[in-house]
Amino acid sequence: MNRVLDIAGAAVAAAALAPVMAATAVFVGVTMGTPVLFRQERTGRHGEPFTFVKFRTMRPAATSGFDPGSDADRLTAAGRFLRSTSLDELPALWNVLRGDMSLIGPRPLPTAYLDRYTEREAHRHDVRPGITGLAQVLGRNNLTWEQKFAHDLHYVRHRTLRMDLRILVETVRTVVRRDGVTATGSATNHELRAAAAAGPSAAGPAVAGPAASAAVEDGWRA
Repeated sequence: MNRVLDIAGAAVAAAALAPVMAATAVFVGVTMGTPVLFRQERTGRHGEPFTFVKFRTMRPAATSGFDPGSDADRLTAAGRFLRSTSLDELPALWNVLRGDMSLIGPRPLPTAYLDRYTEREAHRHDVRPGITGLAQVLGRNNLTWEQKFAHDLHYVRHRTLRMDLRILVETVRTVVRRDGVTATGSATNHELRAAAAAGPSAAGPAVAGPAASAAVEDGWRA
């Protein structure tokens, strides 16, 4: 049922938003040139990699005169607008139709982070990643990584159709308010901790942490 709703929802959204996506593609091409789309290998269900696609918001890393490692240098004014309105995420509907992603689920992260999760945190990959999710409507990039993962794990353990529908409604509100677009002190988001920090001390069964407990208190349990 979840997959059927994903396909139906993504197909309807893609059809309805086709003019918006076409206009956004032209906007990116005019303001930043080609390529219009950004592609990156990210981690999907059961840890399988897939190619995530979105509209480009940054200058190429090799652009002369900019620090290739600095998101602040590479992020353009047009890119900031696309991120703040979440228009850059629209091509990910294609990932949903392909089966790489779901409409709702933990956000897909780069495959470079695979060795940085604790055993417990890795359970976020038990479900398909989503365009939006519980962590996105409960703080987005204002949250610490530990808080995001706690929300992800809570979703994996307690997800229901009712919860998914509520997340969709809250996502619209979050996008309209432009909440949590960037992390404090970062042009985008802070990098996940180094692999060495993901030691065995935090390993264990997928249980809800403090942030997820707060989510339960806020009425997010099924």
